[in-house]
Amino acid sequence: MEESNTAITQISLMKQKLHAAKLAIEEINIDRNDKLKTLIQFISHLSLACKGQNLELDNKLAKLRHHMHNFEQIDEALPELVDIERLLRSQYSHTMTRLEDSRNGLNRVIRQIQRINAAPDKLKKEITYFKQELSKPFHTVWEYIPKVEKLIFFYEEILKHEFADADDYQILPQHIQLAKELAAKIAEIEFRKDQRDQILVIKEVLLGELNLSNLLDSYQSILSLLLENIAREKSASQDFLFALNDALIIVRDVVNNTYNNNQRSEQLKGQLNKEINLRVNTADELIIDADSLNELKIRLTVQLSSLRDALSRKEALEQREQTLLRKSIESMRKELNSMSQESNNYKEKLFEHQKLNLLDPLTQLANRSALEDRMEQEYRNHVRFKTPLWIAITDIDHFKVINDNFGHSTGDKTLQVISMALKNSLRDSEFVARYGGEEFVFLLPDITDEHISQLLNRVREKIKNIPFKFKNQRITVTLSIGAAQVMENETLEEAFERADAALYQAKNNGRDRVVIDI
Repeated sequence: MEESNTAITQISLMKQKLHAAKLAIEEINIDRNDKLKTLIQFISHLSLACKGQNLELDNKLAKLRHHMHNFEQIDEALPELVDIERLLRSQYSHTMTRLEDSRNGLNRVIRQIQRINAAPDKLKKEITYFKQELSKPFHTVWEYIPKVEKLIFFYEEILKHEFADADDYQILPQHIQLAKELAAKIAEIEFRKDQRDQILVIKEVLLGELNLSNLLDSYQSILSLLLENIAREKSASQDFLFALNDALIIVRDVVNNTYNNNQRSEQLKGQLNKEINLRVNTADELIIDADSLNELKIRLTVQLSSLRDALSRKEALEQREQTLLRKSIESMRKELNSMSQESNNYKEKLFEHQKLNLLDPLTQLANRSALEDRMEQEYRNHVRFKTPLWIAITDIDHFKVINDNFGHSTGDKTLQVISMALKNSLRDSEFVARYGGEEFVFLLPDITDEHISQLLNRVREKIKNIPFKFKNQRITVTLSIGAAQVMENETLEEAFERADAALYQAKNNGRDRVVIDI
């Protein structure tokens, strides 16, 4: 009887251990699912980083994010990963195709150059060698750009040779008009900070004493700078795509391996669970069917040994599964850190470009595009909250005299100084933008009728007191300002026209004054 009680006690202990093992398995599954959720979130964020490359790729990435909400849907997402990898490879192939098209284009141009008989013999030999080099395919943008620069050099040398006596040619009105148009165009383009001094020199040349050589050199210089900037942007996008493609391949492999390992582990654990449950059920039957305690003891010993063996195998399987999962998560974490850095760098560049697109290159104030956006925003606030909104337009008096007497470079520096002073004269809620030339526009919310004149005259006096000195000559720069308040049921355009009319009145009344439309 005592042996029977002992056996029952052992079976009870085994049931408790089995229950504890099941709880441990549930905890492991919860931990596994949490880690897999991290993996799924990473894949979703990674796909978002690639958004905007092309329409088909965007659609595939959207489907991928839709299927990656939980682990059960990973099987549906795997074909999407394969398609996305295909699209990224296609994007790479497209880039290579474009490079090959560009190489063919250079070949066509160089054949045209070879038809110019006036080129010096030495230059003709260089062109022949250059054509031979073009027989080799391009692998990166950086191989393409030097070839374009070399091509520009050939053009420059041929033009120099052709127009060696360019000073003898008459400067026609269309040449002057071309120079002015080029100066206006480069003023609208945002160049890098290290290029701005060179652009200012080119602009000064175009608006000064002109000859054909200077005009051609200016066009060549601008073209080279633009090509350099295009190459930088293209290279940055290409590098990001390569990094993203590599990361997605690793993600796909890790997800595939994790999924396959998990499937195999689930099958093995299912078999082990069946075996364990069978052993426990058999132990219950042995107690009932045993004829003697010795027989019961022997059979229970065998069953318990088998049960321990099954539990050991299951524990080893779970440990192996956890080890593989930890390695997968660690691999994904490394990729996440690397890709996050790449993505952040790319986003910073995009943000800087977006920011530059809303800035006037010369004055670093908001440009007309930014002004239009801010006007819509302030107008919505005005309509919604019934707060006062003023529009003021200011113009630098006799600015053309500064350009004519002291040069356009001095005029540009004057604009920069005045722009900074205008910006520093306003509160954070107030806004100033360069409207064009020497004109600026203010948006002034929450200013009462009693204070608007005081504010604008304070700005005017601040500019008037700036100690400008050009060629040892003290110059006073003044502003004329016209302002109008946006009235009830009035559009922004109507208020802007009234402010512009007030500015015109300030100019006609002697300048250096503020006129407010009542």
